[in-house]
Amino acid sequence: MAGIVHLGLGNFHRAHQAVYTAAAPDGAEWGILAAASSSRTVVDALRRQDLRYHVVEISPAEARISAPAVHTGVLVAAEETDALLAAIAAEETRMITLTVTEHGYSYSPKTLGLDLDSPDVRHDLAEAAPRTPIGQIARGLQRRARTHGRGITVLSCDNLAENGRHTRRLVREFVAALPDPALAEWIDESVTFPNAMVDRIVPATTDETRRIVAERLGVEDAVPVPAEPFTMWVLEDDFAQGRPRWEAGGAIFTDDVSAYELLKLRLLNGTHSLIAYLGLLSGARHVADSVARPFVERAARRVMAEDYLPTFTPPEAIDVEQYIEQLFARFSNSALGHRAAQVGSDGSLKLPQRITEPVLWHQKQGRVPGQLALTVAAYLCCLDTGIRDPALERLRALDSGTAREFVEAVFHKGQIFAAELAECSGFTELVAELVEVIRTHGAAQAAAIV
Repeated sequence: MAGIVHLGLGNFHRAHQAVYTAAAPDGAEWGILAAASSSRTVVDALRRQDLRYHVVEISPAEARISAPAVHTGVLVAAEETDALLAAIAAEETRMITLTVTEHGYSYSPKTLGLDLDSPDVRHDLAEAAPRTPIGQIARGLQRRARTHGRGITVLSCDNLAENGRHTRRLVREFVAALPDPALAEWIDESVTFPNAMVDRIVPATTDETRRIVAERLGVEDAVPVPAEPFTMWVLEDDFAQGRPRWEAGGAIFTDDVSAYELLKLRLLNGTHSLIAYLGLLSGARHVADSVARPFVERAARRVMAEDYLPTFTPPEAIDVEQYIEQLFARFSNSALGHRAAQVGSDGSLKLPQRITEPVLWHQKQGRVPGQLALTVAAYLCCLDTGIRDPALERLRALDSGTAREFVEAVFHKGQIFAAELAECSGFTELVAELVEVIRTHGAAQAAAIV
């Protein structure tokens, strides 16, 4: 039995939402059935280990180990689709949560709407065995509405601006394309989509993580999760059928989630991307190695102070200077082994969310945000550094001329950035200039001219 069905059985879920649920006094009353998308690796390991695993909080000073035990089952969505939809529809299920990364939401970065041209989305609209998380949620809600009709909450735990509203929009657009008009009305009346901000640096599992668990506890864990000590979760308290007492583990409930979202998406995530790309271009494998380079730290501090901070109002409860220094301490956690390529992946989905509004804000002030231009230029120069990105081949195909021609093609034909950015000529010209400098003189020289 599980009160929560979770989509995305990755490291972040197991070191964040699962940890908060384990810390809740009523966490055991809820339980989580978690579904991996298509890989059997974690599912098979957790089944062999009776659903137990360890979280290793790593800092240069120490490694602390915990064992959250809140999962009541695991499955592979691609292979056990009917079981997943049945679980979403089950009366005892009161919440659907998801950590599927930006890529998992099947939306167009340009419009932020559902990508109806996606073959997977078209498949999910035509077939009853959906492949995408949005299709799985919508089809599961369809079953639920047709059986008992009890309300439910859909809670995104991904780095998306207004992730609850965004998820609701995508689900509603999917449902609108189905021949089931009553479903949309039921969703509007019975399903809530609270916004939430999640924050914790969680790298990929390594043999070193497994070694720490084996040496400290004398047990073998094939899928332990490394994580930094810091963690934050900020949520709207809008749940159709209650929720675990996550506040016992430190979760913050507020009506002003958006302020925390912007704080994190811009100061942490946006800066993290710049650090990763500059590091990859200068030979750094890990984020800590990258930010240890003086030119990277300078660029990171400038993008925060000059390009991001003026564009939003931080939450009243946050001391911004203290928050920034805390960020640099987190970025510099050399014991964590956070790979720059992991942070830099999926830039075509991440960067539009992080830079679009700030660039347009500066445009209205008559200013070109140099460090944001450097972020985009560094990203475009990282296409052959091992990052994963759904737009990788499309971008490579556009790179057939000069740096200026490449950048113009990206903004006008790349289907990544909003059309408004293509009209910011000063910004796109600076991006092109920086791409040329990176290609000819390196990332450090490019950072020196903005």
